[in-house]
Amino acid sequence: MAERFAARNRIFSMRNTDSFIHAALDRLRIELPSWGFADTGTRFGKFRQPAAAVTTEEKFSDAAQVHALTGVCPTLALHVLWDVPQGLNGVAEIGQLSARYGMRVGSINPNLFEDQRYKHGSFGNPDAAVRAAARDHVVESIAIADALGSRDISLWFADGSNYPGTAHIRRRRAWFIEGLRASHAALTAGQRLLIEYKPFEPAFYHTDVADWGMALLLAREAGPQARVLVDTGHHYLSQNIEQIVAWLLAEGMLGGFHFNDRRYGDDDLTLGSIDPYQVFRIFHELHAYAQETGAAPDIAYTIDQSHNLKGKIEAMIQTVCTAQALYAKAALVDHAALADAQRHADLVRAESILQDAFATDVRPSIREWRAGRSLPVNKLEAFAEGGYLERITRARGGRAPGPTSYA
Repeated sequence: MAERFAARNRIFSMRNTDSFIHAALDRLRIELPSWGFADTGTRFGKFRQPAAAVTTEEKFSDAAQVHALTGVCPTLALHVLWDVPQGLNGVAEIGQLSARYGMRVGSINPNLFEDQRYKHGSFGNPDAAVRAAARDHVVESIAIADALGSRDISLWFADGSNYPGTAHIRRRRAWFIEGLRASHAALTAGQRLLIEYKPFEPAFYHTDVADWGMALLLAREAGPQARVLVDTGHHYLSQNIEQIVAWLLAEGMLGGFHFNDRRYGDDDLTLGSIDPYQVFRIFHELHAYAQETGAAPDIAYTIDQSHNLKGKIEAMIQTVCTAQALYAKAALVDHAALADAQRHADLVRAESILQDAFATDVRPSIREWRAGRSLPVNKLEAFAEGGYLERITRARGGRAPGPTSYA
């Protein structure tokens, strides 16, 4: 065992750590959520922030600030109901904002939960007229995505029930398949449906798309351009998310992530604020897949956070910086040494290889990477000194709050 540890350390010392980290950071792109800059919060209420964005233009402006500081957030995810309320008629204006602020449009998110008609579900609603309306909304969202050059249409459903016997579970599954197939048929070449899952909330007895297995089966029923989206907050406590990620990678069905963290449920906390080692382990599975197959998986990384207490822009910067650090740490795992330890069932050595990478201080290398790309080394300090927050607080404060929304 001592010889194996020594050999592993020699291999690791010969590696150019900085080059591994810099190459990893060059690959990572993280999408920002428009709703994360607005006055969204919990279902119990909101603590409004004077600098919160109300208009879609303000969301583009705030996102552009994050991208200017980090250099890795070139796209902005949009929510159709909140950002493109005019539907296809609003596409030209969105295109102008995209050009003005240098932010490409990212994933398009239909809203299948806020309208009063979705009280008993959308794709799983027992009323055929409501199901048809939900399908029409998704098809229009796909057309909006196509017009804006957006590849991914991200679907999250609040559908479910609160009491036993009140919903026909198998029939609702059939309705979901019907709706997803109709949605898939509207996709253009290159577009994707990303199907998200959530075990509970707002439905507490049963949720129609409650876990990754249900999302996987529904994606396969939908068609070849459908994939599964993993929200890191949408799991039961202590669930092994990296195992889910590994299985979806093996099945070729992992389409994207929604990044956040949680202590109890879907808490919308900044990434890695509760369990950074879990995020590291997820990134390790992605790096391992790329190492073993010779191809990086085609995955969309999107932040999904709606902060009720933290400053909106600061929270986004925090999450991006944490994601970069953990992604860089995971890139340092010695895959050859790990494979050897696994072959020999050398448990302590195998675990230590992961722990050593996680314990590596990557901050100096990240600072060097930022400096080499003319990016500020300390993002939050640069943001504070830039005066943007003070300017938008003066400009936006004191006005009527924006339209009610939540995420």
